[in-house]
Amino acid sequence: MLLATVLSLGMGPALAQNVQLLAPDADEELQERLRSASLLLQETEDARTAQDIVAAARADYGRLVAALYDAGHFSPVVRIDVDGREAARIPPFGAPQSVSNVTIRVSTGPDFVLGTAEIGPLASSTELPEDFRTGGPASTPLLRDTTTAAIDAWRMAGRANADVADQQITARNGEAILDVRVRIEPGQVVRFGTLDPEGHERMRPDRIRAIAGLPEGEVFSPEILDRVESRLQDTGVFSGIALQEGDVGPNGTMDITATLVESLPRRFGAGVEFSTDDGLGVSAYWLHRNLFGGAERLRVEGEISGVGSEGITADEVGGIDASVGLRYSRPATFTPDTTFYAELGAEFLDEPAFTLTTIGAEAGVEHRFTRTLTGSAGVGLTYFDIDDQFGDRQVTLLSLPGMLTWDRREDPLDARRLFFIEASATPFLSDSGNAGARGFIDGRAYFGFGEDRASRIALRAQAGSVVGGDIAEIPPNFLFFSGGAGTVRGQAFQSLGATQLGEDAGGRSFAGLSTEFRQDIGETDFGLVAFADAGFVGADAIGTDGDWHAGGGLGVRYATPFGPIRVDVATPLRGEGVGEDLFLYIGIGHSF
Repeated sequence: MLLATVLSLGMGPALAQNVQLLAPDADEELQERLRSASLLLQETEDARTAQDIVAAARADYGRLVAALYDAGHFSPVVRIDVDGREAARIPPFGAPQSVSNVTIRVSTGPDFVLGTAEIGPLASSTELPEDFRTGGPASTPLLRDTTTAAIDAWRMAGRANADVADQQITARNGEAILDVRVRIEPGQVVRFGTLDPEGHERMRPDRIRAIAGLPEGEVFSPEILDRVESRLQDTGVFSGIALQEGDVGPNGTMDITATLVESLPRRFGAGVEFSTDDGLGVSAYWLHRNLFGGAERLRVEGEISGVGSEGITADEVGGIDASVGLRYSRPATFTPDTTFYAELGAEFLDEPAFTLTTIGAEAGVEHRFTRTLTGSAGVGLTYFDIDDQFGDRQVTLLSLPGMLTWDRREDPLDARRLFFIEASATPFLSDSGNAGARGFIDGRAYFGFGEDRASRIALRAQAGSVVGGDIAEIPPNFLFFSGGAGTVRGQAFQSLGATQLGEDAGGRSFAGLSTEFRQDIGETDFGLVAFADAGFVGADAIGTDGDWHAGGGLGVRYATPFGPIRVDVATPLRGEGVGEDLFLYIGIGHSF
């Protein structure tokens, strides 16, 4: 189909009035590539003189031919006429005084296929593109991908300086065949030398090396370099990181230069949430991410929630809750992937079923096994002042909290595929000698479909259990309740518990299921959500004696750089309040 694209430049008599692209052999996709490649066809607000137009036309020959090569056309013909004169024949300093019409004529020529397709030598782990074979469609991206695959495989085998030694590319125009012969020079096996940091201001070089964890003496690997870079990024200290491979020394080692740009060390933030059943919640934090020049991090945070809840239904949702915490962490302790942490915290909870004051301390380590798998283990000592159905009492617990997190989400703020699993176990021992353990698992899966995964289904399953321990000495926040934004939307906050020793209290077991259908609205930042949640709380540890409830509703999302703003309206689907109650939830980030 003959396509004529006319762009009116309309900038006076010295400017081109019409630019036409005539490419009768090109399909719509290729025509779009040609338009994108052409300087003449680019809209501009700046006035272009006749000399500018001629210069753009001369440059367009190479740009258009490159676009055609990328599409597998290796014998194209490109002609650009400026008021009837071929642009290539207009002298650089002999441009006309004015230009009225420019015509770009493109004959693509036939689609080429590969004849000879040879590249080598290859490392044993090399995986070449499937199309790199005799008879496969020829294109410059295919040749680039093939060469890159061959070089990358050698680099994975420790040959850091693998490169193209020679290449012979011949086009047989009459047969539309491209013969390709590429010779790779693998080079020698290289081992890592030292890491040389540059550009740092507050960070100490010894700590940079310890955090980076470059394994001196080990065989070179791009994956190790990626891990070095990610370790430095994870500290939050640096806004820019560039690793540059050095020359190979006589002993076969290669030093790595790390060019670093440090971020401002201090940061603060705040958040707000609101729900009709739990009132207003406000949180804030202050962070120093390079306390002593070794990426030591100090975070102070506080939160107040339940503001206004006493004016809603104080007997059902409790009053104001407050907490404050301080956490210190030091990366690269024991190993480059191990972070030591110590924290202090205090909390006051005025909940429907209890009031609780806690003061505690915890210390431990966090370890990153892979980019997606992390774990932590610690020891904590916490004092609890409890007032609930079992009376007013004080309990001190020694605990050993442990956690394992497997996070495969490509974007934790707005996941559209893959999954997240987090499991925790906290054995505890009270000051009176009662022992027990609390376990909890949270699994989430995301399934996106359609263009850009604009439609997606999010699923969540939660389960928890408390085994052992005297119910009167188990802190009530170790037990389980259901209802509210974190469990079942559409049910009042902590409205479902269990009967313990004849009293309404929390349960020893919990199970929760949630599903959301999320739909982006066109090209806007808005989205719609339909959701349903269900929760079960059991009096015993295995969930044989209990009850469940459910809720559901609709929501709106507005995308921001720090996560979607969430507005949900929900109502009970099973349990108390069906057909009567309505709840509103406002916050930042998806529910899960």
